Amino acid sequence: MKRVLVTGAGGQLATELVRWAPLDAEVIALGVDALDICDRARIDAVFAEVRPDAVFNAAAYTAVDLAETESDIADRVNYRAVSDLRAACDARGARFVHVSTDYVFDGESSRAYQPGDATCPTSVYGRTKRDGELAALKSHDALVVRTAWVYASHGKNFMRTMLRLMQERDEVRVVADQIGTPTSAAGLARALWSLHAAGATGIHHWTDAGVASWYDFAVAIREESAALGFATARTRVTPIRTVDYPTPARRPAMGLLSKDATWALLGRPAPHWREALRATLAESSAASQAAAVTQSTTGAR
Repeated sequence: MKRVLVTGAGGQLATELVRWAPLDAEVIALGVDALDICDRARIDAVFAEVRPDAVFNAAAYTAVDLAETESDIADRVNYRAVSDLRAACDARGARFVHVSTDYVFDGESSRAYQPGDATCPTSVYGRTKRDGELAALKSHDALVVRTAWVYASHGKNFMRTMLRLMQERDEVRVVADQIGTPTSAAGLARALWSLHAAGATGIHHWTDAGVASWYDFAVAIREESAALGFATARTRVTPIRTVDYPTPARRPAMGLLSKDATWALLGRPAPHWREALRATLAESSAASQAAAVTQSTTGAR
């Protein structure tokens, strides 16, 4: 495994990559302050200093709607910076591992998307991520892993947003006609390490198992969090249509990714998304309780 450079330190995926790193990996995780991936000179300087054997790119521009008006920034982070990272890996002889998204597809398929299916992004975000894939795959041993609906007990994500809203409001309205699979950042991180260790190359898909709409995901968050003591049980979750919640960027109505080949390679399927959600919420509950104890102790002094 040797020395692995992880970009995007502080983000939810990079945090989990550090947390779940194998014992034989020396991980150097750098955030934008130490490694701005849009700065080629800085990339070269960091590579010269760190001398990585592999690079996991967990940095990305993920503001899907804002990308429609900030297309140059999204392109710079999701495509041009990826191209520069891949070129630096080639020059160093380092393995490049890159994370992509179901948004490279248009969502019109009647079945789960296979890794080899033609891409057809319908948003600036999806296009820039598709272009990033193509840039990464110019390295013969690069690994590109597409995923979807990633969340964690930290960072900015749908689960944490729902928890906050459900504790503030009597009702939340959630889109019910977009389907995919929620994916825990911890499970994705473990899969990335396993795929890297297995020498996987090309495009692979990874999400947790099962199918859900955003509405299903929200209902599960309410039920599982209430069982753990969060003040969410009384919030009503109301299903709505995509047309009732217009956004600048078009989302895929069907974002299911076929993971059969990836699961076969690793010799195991992912856990069901609700099982992973339960574990992630338990982490959030434990963190909240620890913070409350710390605050209480500090106040007592």
